[in-house]
Amino acid sequence: MEMKSSASEKKLMNLIYAISGVVFLLVILLRIIPKPETLPGFAQKLPAFNAIINGTCSVLLLLSLYFIRKKNINMHKKINVTAFILSSLFLVSYVIYHALAKETTFPLDNALRPVYLFILLSHISLAALVLPIILITFYRGLNMQVDRHRKIARWAFPIWLYVTITGVIVYLMISPYYPF
Repeated sequence: MEMKSSASEKKLMNLIYAISGVVFLLVILLRIIPKPETLPGFAQKLPAFNAIINGTCSVLLLLSLYFIRKKNINMHKKINVTAFILSSLFLVSYVIYHALAKETTFPLDNALRPVYLFILLSHISLAALVLPIILITFYRGLNMQVDRHRKIARWAFPIWLYVTITGVIVYLMISPYYPF
């Protein structure tokens, strides 16, 4: 059953776009705010923690696809809620780390630098793009707007999966160059 757009749904869409915009601006601000001279010990563990979260979300997204294809909507929902919570935790951890840590750059003389930069830039661009799509998909799924959910999930799923997988790849490529 498909719901028609209502004033409350329009307000929700505006809220989704506002949240996405705030997150985008926050990530930009993280690049320019001053960093402490010394990185706290707990923050040194956050990149690996974030990679674990991304890897876990990748597996959860694949399981979600498996269960929806088996028409197990209940497991599909539970797995997606878990992936959403983990991705939210990732975002908080990411913000904390980048508020405290100086930027680590991939070596200029490394032959893999163009590959790394391509993966990093596509990861960052798609992560910014996918947030409102995930939020809309999540809303429609939880509200059983099945047809509308399917239409947008066809886009949200592969982008979200790509972002989670490339998040792990970026970590594996840059982690040897962390100063800690």
